[in-house]
Amino acid sequence: MDRVLNWIASHDDEPPYLLVDRETLKEKISLIGKGIKNSKVFYAVKANPDIEVIKYLNNFNIGFEIASEGELAILSQLNVNPQRIITSNPIKTFKFLKEAVKYGIDYYAFDSQAEVEKMARYAPNKKVYVRLSVPNEGSEWPLSKKFGVEIEEAVELLIYAKQKGLEPVGITFHVGSQCSNIYNWHTAIDKARQVKELAKKAGIEIKMLNIGGGYPIEYTKKVPPIETIEAKINALLEEYFPDTDIFIEPGRAVVGDAGVFVSRIIGKAKRGNENWLYIDVGVFNGLMESIGGIKYQYIVGSRGEEKHWTIAGPSCDSFDVIDKEVLLPEPDVGSLILILAAGAYTISYASEFNGFSIPKTFLI
Repeated sequence: MDRVLNWIASHDDEPPYLLVDRETLKEKISLIGKGIKNSKVFYAVKANPDIEVIKYLNNFNIGFEIASEGELAILSQLNVNPQRIITSNPIKTFKFLKEAVKYGIDYYAFDSQAEVEKMARYAPNKKVYVRLSVPNEGSEWPLSKKFGVEIEEAVELLIYAKQKGLEPVGITFHVGSQCSNIYNWHTAIDKARQVKELAKKAGIEIKMLNIGGGYPIEYTKKVPPIETIEAKINALLEEYFPDTDIFIEPGRAVVGDAGVFVSRIIGKAKRGNENWLYIDVGVFNGLMESIGGIKYQYIVGSRGEEKHWTIAGPSCDSFDVIDKEVLLPEPDVGSLILILAAGAYTISYASEFNGFSIPKTFLI
């Protein structure tokens, strides 16, 4: 926080903007995967695709997970080796698939027969891994409905991929973003074990297990630390996948804690019994996850009376409400408000709806 306050004091950039602390990035990227044997970390670019953030992370011995030609373009600007890139989007656009193959990417996820046929045509002989459906209870941003198949279908798809000339090498799953339920990984790894055993009977060796992302960060409540989660995961992996490459795709866990949104209070109002606080960043230009249940911590420089506030963004849309019942000392209009743990899925979700600019990102 001292670095954030010093940066604000020494710069005259007008809010809103996102500050990303490089020391926190270094700490997190050094920690993730440390407790899991045979692991390789692939940062999920979608969490924060700012090129300066990516450039900094590229200094470490990690890979990158991408889902689109836009994310590939960022990595190609930095000449990232294709061997350090995977794509776990089970349904890829034709343009992205063609560009990924041309760039030299080897690993591709899938979860449908149609995707197998598409990859057989545009990405022949590539290494592929099937997306398994797993429980997402206890995750603040569930990801279990749009993608993933059950055990029997996963095995059938691996077999079909081999028949179509692809190289089926692995399994992937995602326990849900911001997952505080350690047992989700237990269930997911056990389901993956069953797929592995059935695939082996069909002559397919599972060489890689991708456990996705999901490591939580602390917003307004305590969450299991990374060390605890990885200790539990590693014990299961050593039992079920002892000689298997383990891929991890952290996004939020890398950049979430590193980011602080600097915003300005642009208005206050009393609506019935509610106190409303309006700020210059909202649902549409940076805080989209607030509508899915993510709750942030806020800091204002005020010694005023503490009140409960409904915090809203700057747009004309009534949907642009960030949080309710937030206890804060009453601030002045024009003063700054800091939004903590805002490094992930803020700028990457942002749009210019209603003419409000996407906030800049500064690596500090």
